[in-house]
Amino acid sequence: MKNKETYHEESWRIFRIMAEFVDGFETFENVKKAVTVWGSARVSSDDHWYKEAEKLGKLLAKNKYAVITGGGPGIMEAANKGAFEAGGQSFGLNIELPYEQKPNKYISHLITFRYFFVRKVMFVKYAKGFVVFPGGFGTLDEFTEAITLVQTGRVEKFPIILVNTKHWEPLVEWMKTFLVKKSYIDKNDLKILSVVDTAEEVLKIIKSFYRKP
Repeated sequence: MKNKETYHEESWRIFRIMAEFVDGFETFENVKKAVTVWGSARVSSDDHWYKEAEKLGKLLAKNKYAVITGGGPGIMEAANKGAFEAGGQSFGLNIELPYEQKPNKYISHLITFRYFFVRKVMFVKYAKGFVVFPGGFGTLDEFTEAITLVQTGRVEKFPIILVNTKHWEPLVEWMKTFLVKKSYIDKNDLKILSVVDTAEEVLKIIKSFYRKP
């Protein structure tokens, strides 16, 4: 059974959660439009997709979009770097982990979270687009959460773009082969996402989406 001290500790956890939400809301208070970029932390700076993410960060900044990432190395660093060096707003939403994730040096606005679910709200709440480069479990988690929120109508539809056709096409094909054919999802649900190979294509999709009436 839980003792009084345990209940007391859990009650105070509510205030820590509230504090993280407040910190996030205040940090993004004046951000009009942003794009969240997600991808592997294990990608080196000489990798093609690191360079493509860096290019995307620059393009977004030049088009007045703030860039939001998980604040770590790899793809996240690349997108932050592109935005930072282009003079744009570069946000990093770092997370406390059992092993330390050191924030990259290209962040102009840093928030460190203890709770994953609060951090995930911030990734989506201010996003006018969600760009997903190749990555591992964390990347898949963010991607599936975003498409689920759009599919269920919990957020207004926004562009969700997968970068690197070779990496993502097998997953999309699996969705078509198993999820659509088994009626686990509707075939129109696949229209929630796009698959491209370049930063220029990403920007084109985002700009085209918001030109629509």
